[in-house]
Amino acid sequence: MLLNLFRSGFDPLELIIDLFAMAFVVFCTMPVHEYAHALIATKLGDQTPRLSGRLTLNPMAHISPLGAAMIFLVGFGYAKPVSVNPRNFKDPKKGMALTAIAGPVSNLIMAFIFLLLAQIVDLASNGQTVFFQKDGAIFAPQSLNIPFAVCMFLYYAGVININLAVFNLLPIPPLDGSRILQLLIPAKYYYRVMQYERYIILAVFFLLFTGILSYPISFISNLILDLFMFFEKF
Repeated sequence: MLLNLFRSGFDPLELIIDLFAMAFVVFCTMPVHEYAHALIATKLGDQTPRLSGRLTLNPMAHISPLGAAMIFLVGFGYAKPVSVNPRNFKDPKKGMALTAIAGPVSNLIMAFIFLLLAQIVDLASNGQTVFFQKDGAIFAPQSLNIPFAVCMFLYYAGVININLAVFNLLPIPPLDGSRILQLLIPAKYYYRVMQYERYIILAVFFLLFTGILSYPISFISNLILDLFMFFEKF
């Protein structure tokens, strides 16, 4: 996010609101993402997340410094993975997949809510903001006002949550998508790929910082954003 702002230019207001939105996501919504993993795993019979202190919304239990830094720099990131023991599930593959997808789904739900709240504020502002007047694009009013700042904050929080959902669904270890991948490929190939987890994630970091991977993720995220905005107009 910050890299994109610096590359394209920004105004101080946009930077401040963007920083607040990213901090909100790191301390308030990413813990929900990890809590969703822990909750589903616990419901499916694995008490490992609860015993390791991850069945909580306390952000200090979930924040990864590197993953949080990525949120601020590129708009994509992660928290500390929730430890899960698949042997405690009746169906290990299905249990791991359901646990994995719970996090991204929670991000999409939160994104939908934030974008809906932004449009409610926009409608209730009596013309003080034209935030969503033209196909969901951001159009600043002539003078600074609180409704516009609130709309922008909620909009950014929604966009970042969509980015997190899409990023975490990539079938790359240690992201959530890699746990879903094990449903589709033989176990021996899955565990062979997992052996190179550290090297793969370093390659992902490189592709994100150079923008190579950011563009396809942003493209998918924008499709989801447009879909949410379309449904929320009704």
